[in-house]
Amino acid sequence: MIFKLENKLLLFPDPELAEKDGLLAIGGDLSVERLQLAYSLGIFPWYSEDTPILWYSPHERFVLFPEKVKISKSMRKILESGTFRITENTAFKDVIKNCAAAKRKDQDGTWIIPEMQEAYIRLNKTGFAHSIEVWEDEELVGGLYGVKSGNVFCGESMFSRVSNASKAALTWLCQNKKYSLIDCQFHTPHLESMGAEFISRKEYMQILGPNSGSL
Repeated sequence: MIFKLENKLLLFPDPELAEKDGLLAIGGDLSVERLQLAYSLGIFPWYSEDTPILWYSPHERFVLFPEKVKISKSMRKILESGTFRITENTAFKDVIKNCAAAKRKDQDGTWIIPEMQEAYIRLNKTGFAHSIEVWEDEELVGGLYGVKSGNVFCGESMFSRVSNASKAALTWLCQNKKYSLIDCQFHTPHLESMGAEFISRKEYMQILGPNSGSL
């Protein structure tokens, strides 16, 4: 059953009631408060311009445990060489706009529509959303952004203008030791090659913790 949310009511149905594909609810809004609540419950928005807001809570999560990340010899050399300069939260707006503009295989357009960009920029201003930037000769060449919920980093999207830039951002995030889990949300061969794996919603929620909505 898919639930319809109302703007005036700040609540979500039990994530266990999500459809097989993870779709749980439609409607509502992208206010800071609703997004904070959603992520604390293991729920996230994912939709396009021609649909209402769709809220998902997959029964399995594709995640990366930082201590298990697989770093290739070539990536270690790149990180040690100083080819890239990596920063955090210095260009959030630029990162999300680049993620929205990035062309992806088998995907027409982007789900990071202007409404979504504005919502996550507001989240960043509250300290709830974060970006990792990768620079080469003072040019932004890659990065990623996501949402902090408890001790979990919920990855939203990444982009790369030069080879290995987004991979460097993700590797740096894992090595930074701020989070016990990186939520990749959906499976990709690239993330699997780095050590990402599926876990159940129950295990995911146990890691997310009871106070995950706090900043």
